[in-house]
Amino acid sequence: MSDAITLDQLRAFITVVDEGSFSAAGRKLRRVQSAVSHSMATLETQLGVRIWDRSTKIPTLTPEGGTLLTAARRICADVDALKRVAEGLVGGLEPSVSLAVDVILPSRVLVELCREFAQKFPTVQLRLHTDTLSAVSALVVDGTCQLGVVGPAAHAQGLERQHLATVRMVPVVAKEHPLARVKGPISTQMLAEHVNIVLSERGGARQTPDQGVLSSNTWRISDLGTKHALLLGGLGWGNLPEHMVHEDLAAGRLVRIQPMAWGDDEWVLSLSIVHRPDLLKGPATRWLLLRMAELYVRDISGPAPKRKPS
Repeated sequence: MSDAITLDQLRAFITVVDEGSFSAAGRKLRRVQSAVSHSMATLETQLGVRIWDRSTKIPTLTPEGGTLLTAARRICADVDALKRVAEGLVGGLEPSVSLAVDVILPSRVLVELCREFAQKFPTVQLRLHTDTLSAVSALVVDGTCQLGVVGPAAHAQGLERQHLATVRMVPVVAKEHPLARVKGPISTQMLAEHVNIVLSERGGARQTPDQGVLSSNTWRISDLGTKHALLLGGLGWGNLPEHMVHEDLAAGRLVRIQPMAWGDDEWVLSLSIVHRPDLLKGPATRWLLLRMAELYVRDISGPAPKRKPS
């Protein structure tokens, strides 16, 4: 079998099948029919396989030809993808981007961001990390991630910081918890009688001071989903992002409580995008910086109201 098979032959092969005949493929490729026929005959000789059944008026694919067609399409698609990667690299497009986000970022914003990223930058690998507090900024500081989304308590010394959005934290308990029956503000002494479920950094040494702790009886959780589940299970009280508990509050599964020590806006947290000052921002990185803020604003604003017909 000769190795002199060309992409031009494979593309002509695919075009003949897609257009239905050698003559139609010739018109598509702007070649005379005899040139297309010769190319297909040469391809058959090189492969050593009969691709076309010429016993009919219009040549049709043999079963072997159908198998080769699948391989030809795959080869051409891979070559096209290779060209796109090369074009992107020439234009400064990053081969990969790493993003770390705090778990309090609404998951629906993150999912939509990833969906759009995949569509806009199909050749760029996205590496996504989720963590809590200073563990997020640590991933940016040590170069594991180019970008991070952190809360106000995270240590971000030496990083560039850009405000992204705000998240309201809501103190809640399950409907069957004893604190759910208390009307009005709850004293710190009464709160201290119950388990305070606290989101904490992974590992033994905590870099970030405790946030929103009013009880010495604490359970420390490093995963926001687990904290949510424990609170729903009536095992304690604690703060959760408002976007996470909105449906639970509406359905009565969770009840909002009022710690006497906190004001109404005590736990409105500012989320920021951080990166190292020396970060080289390619097209994908610049898009992430801009699009994250746009998606979050759209998420908290909700869909635009429908206009009434005039």
